[in-house]
Amino acid sequence: MATLPEIVNRKRSHFDLCAHHDVEFRNKTTWFEDIELVHQPLVETRLEEIDMSVTVLDKRLNFPVIITGMTGGTEEVGRFNREIAAFADRKGIGFGVGSQRIMLRYPELKKTFQVRDVAPDVLLFGNIGIAQARELSTRELSELTDEIGADALCIHLNAAMEIIQENGDHDFRGSLDALKRLVAESTTEIIIKETGCGFDRESGERLAEIGVKWIDVSGAGGTSWVGVETIRNRALRHLGEAFWDWGIPTSASICELRSSNLNLIASGGIRTGLQAAKALALGAKAVGVALPVLRAYVAGGVEGVEIFLSALCDEVRAALMLCGCARLDDLTADRAVIGGRLLEWVKQRGLMT
Repeated sequence: MATLPEIVNRKRSHFDLCAHHDVEFRNKTTWFEDIELVHQPLVETRLEEIDMSVTVLDKRLNFPVIITGMTGGTEEVGRFNREIAAFADRKGIGFGVGSQRIMLRYPELKKTFQVRDVAPDVLLFGNIGIAQARELSTRELSELTDEIGADALCIHLNAAMEIIQENGDHDFRGSLDALKRLVAESTTEIIIKETGCGFDRESGERLAEIGVKWIDVSGAGGTSWVGVETIRNRALRHLGEAFWDWGIPTSASICELRSSNLNLIASGGIRTGLQAAKALALGAKAVGVALPVLRAYVAGGVEGVEIFLSALCDEVRAALMLCGCARLDDLTADRAVIGGRLLEWVKQRGLMT
């Protein structure tokens, strides 16, 4: 079993590497550049009155944005969680904590994930890896979410990352059966989340069959967690370099799943409001952002995060108006035209609808 310093150092290392190092995909993008939104010149709306709200898991958000799970486990990142969760509450957007695995071994660190006292109304997501969730009882997982007052629990799939991580998990047998049990027994909503490698239609279909309702696609094109672990674990650098850009681009991941009955959160490389609007037009209910929020915080604190997210939301609002939409629900797939690599992917995968 890892000692406390080893786990804390890993958490701190992840935070610092994402904040200061080149950890994004190198040659693969999200493919949002292969999407054009259809301009509507006959505008019949007032910009400030466009309705940007959306309901996610029975909570109404002012904007279709979730700050997705990044961190927890150290005093420094605990402060980040609390300050950004409080901001998300004021802004009317969602917020997620990073993996709560460390809480299982060291309950005294749960305070670095607890934000409810400063963000009483925020849509809050807990977080645990599939390797840990598979070994836990439904009651233990419920306790994990209850301890932070989460509205839902993200179970993240991270096989590519674990392959590169020092002493990472290499055995994922029984994952689907475990998810089936947890979805059937849990009183808390379960969200299945990738960690930067995206989703394919076949996996989405299997998850829908066992009752999963929400998926965070977390596609390729943003942060490469293979890259993060490659920097940390030089012993497996050859493997990490080979798979640094592994995964399905975010826009392709949305296309893979949009014909299902799943509710989609689109994260992975979304850096602008125009990219967010394209993801929403393809079929996502909301978008997730992480790395740019972390970097905005490091550079300028909560004010820096507010500047970044306000600009992103302003861009989404402008895109809605220019597409002839009075509300978010009006931004549908017929307002998006795809081409280039994304169109070729959609054709070869039989995803045309």
